[in-house]
Amino acid sequence: MAAYSVKSKKSGDTYYLHSKDVTLRGGRKQTIYYFGKTEKEGTLDDLPDGYTVIENSRTGLPMLKKKK
Repeated sequence: MAAYSVKSKKSGDTYYLHSKDVTLRGGRKQTIYYFGKTEKEGTLDDLPDGYTVIENSRTGLPMLKKKK
């Protein structure tokens, strides 16, 4: 299956969705989501439940936003 990707309307670049489990300072574990220009370890096949993709109007970078 192909990695989830988004093409920037501003720059035309393609970004791939990744996830990573991190440990915060208080010891709590959390999953973070980010977009990168290349497919690396942690690439996701689909959007996580409850999220939608928006694009930063100034930079053209894609971001995840929780659905209301």
